Amino acid sequence: MPSYSGGLGVLAGDTIRAAADVRLPMVAVCLLYRKGYFSQRLAEDGTQTEEPVAWRVEDFLEEEDARVTVPLENRRVELRAWRYTVKGVRGFEVPVYFLDADLASNVESDRNLTGSLYGGDAYYRLCQEVLLGIGGVRMLRALGYNELTRYHMNEGHAALLSLELLGEEAEKAGRTSIRGEDIDKVRGKCVFTTHTPVPAGHDRFPMEYLTRVFPGQNGFFDLNDASSADLVKNVLQAETAFPDLQGAARAGASLNMTYLALGLSTYVNGVAKLHGETSRQMFPQVPIEAITNGVHAATWASPAFKELFDRCIPSWREDNYSLRGALGLPPEEVWSSHLIAKHELFETVRKKTGLSFEPDVFTIGFARRATGYKRADLILSDLDRLRQIAKSAGKFQVVFAGKAHPHDTGGKEIIRRIFHAKKALRKNVTVVFLDEYNLEVGGQITSGVDLWLNTPQFPLEASGTSGMKAALNGVPSLSILDGWWVEGHIEGITGWSIGESRHSTGGLAAATDNASEAQSLYAKLENVIIPMFYKERGRYLSVMQHAIAINGSFFNTQRMVQQYVTDAYLR
Repeated sequence: MPSYSGGLGVLAGDTIRAAADVRLPMVAVCLLYRKGYFSQRLAEDGTQTEEPVAWRVEDFLEEEDARVTVPLENRRVELRAWRYTVKGVRGFEVPVYFLDADLASNVESDRNLTGSLYGGDAYYRLCQEVLLGIGGVRMLRALGYNELTRYHMNEGHAALLSLELLGEEAEKAGRTSIRGEDIDKVRGKCVFTTHTPVPAGHDRFPMEYLTRVFPGQNGFFDLNDASSADLVKNVLQAETAFPDLQGAARAGASLNMTYLALGLSTYVNGVAKLHGETSRQMFPQVPIEAITNGVHAATWASPAFKELFDRCIPSWREDNYSLRGALGLPPEEVWSSHLIAKHELFETVRKKTGLSFEPDVFTIGFARRATGYKRADLILSDLDRLRQIAKSAGKFQVVFAGKAHPHDTGGKEIIRRIFHAKKALRKNVTVVFLDEYNLEVGGQITSGVDLWLNTPQFPLEASGTSGMKAALNGVPSLSILDGWWVEGHIEGITGWSIGESRHSTGGLAAATDNASEAQSLYAKLENVIIPMFYKERGRYLSVMQHAIAINGSFFNTQRMVQQYVTDAYLR
């Protein structure tokens, strides 16, 4: 189902799978995107164009009978829900409900709100978030979920659910406007996870949009009530109080969805320990904790490794922590499982590009969303140096993949630069860029390469999960010490670092030196990693096994979900 754009959507799916595995009573809600994210087309020079993805909803999802309406401007938008059921390792089920406005009762513009992810302007996006937040709560009620104890918002996209919960509390009290006691009750029910230190990840909307969407709600907050007035002031980041929401709109105020979620949550967390620190710098008025992300082990282990784990560590699916036993696996079986995954990746490379990769040659993988701060092209900073490394340390080949957001011109330019370098290096280093990056291609790359490369600009990697997927398959990382890698990195044991730790430099203020980080990357490849791969295979295999045993056993969504239960859901 192409209804996500990358990391956050994949993480959500892995979280739900883990919840089903640990038998956590959970229900998930998201929007349905009938046109999907997009299908990626790459020209000879690497220019990306986008096409809609056609998929038949009925082939994947089951329609529910329930219908709800959501106010939008002066209209009532009708929503239905489609269910997908996720089954855990012991058969426990977690339902996922996809909200759909494509109904004959709605006008064309409203029907299109569940058409495309990132499919319109900021006002279109706000309307989508109204359907997700307010429509989501109403749909849950219509489906019989009336006793939910926690509402977990991932990023600010779902933050408007808090307004619906506030409205419910006021209605129970026989009021039409929100007071402090409503805020306290709703805050006790909500949990918020912030997933990005990048400003573009935090939605902001002019208050004028809000008053346009909800024309009859000018007095929704009782601004004579101190708690209510304080909440509005904090959410709008305003110096002075406003008489009402229309007044805020006239003054040019804007609603930051992250501040709305922060102001109405009992527990807030970042997605890695370092990201928790960065988030506390960004939002110093809020106590922010950290729960480091993970990946769903049984989903991201390659078929060959699943078979090996099933045979040698039979409890690994129910208890991911038992993967620490990977240190006891026969090294030759780890290597043969890796070669099978490598062969499957190379088959995909051949089908997509016509190139035949050499199975004995050291292979580096980089597959992430193509955007500036992830710096996919850092390894290509000095092509002469790469030629020299291939000559002196040993042959290597590189697999890239990733989509650029349709409006991210910088991300698209990075893909073109990779294509240019690919052509320039073709006699010395084979480089491929695989189009149509998706779950299947991503899984083949994270399991089929010999080294996972990650080069984010510090401190903009909130967590990152691709290296965790690689570790599960015995693929060590070479990465900037940012995000999860600060916790998962043991030099020469689970992988290698690029540059020095900048953990103590206070984060956001520290400048990035691309040139010195590229030199560090080259030095590690030339002097340590490639020679070890070719000349000390036993040592390289030891690093592979430690990647599984130390990182695979911990950086998984089973541990992550259990931590959410104890830290956030039961507090």
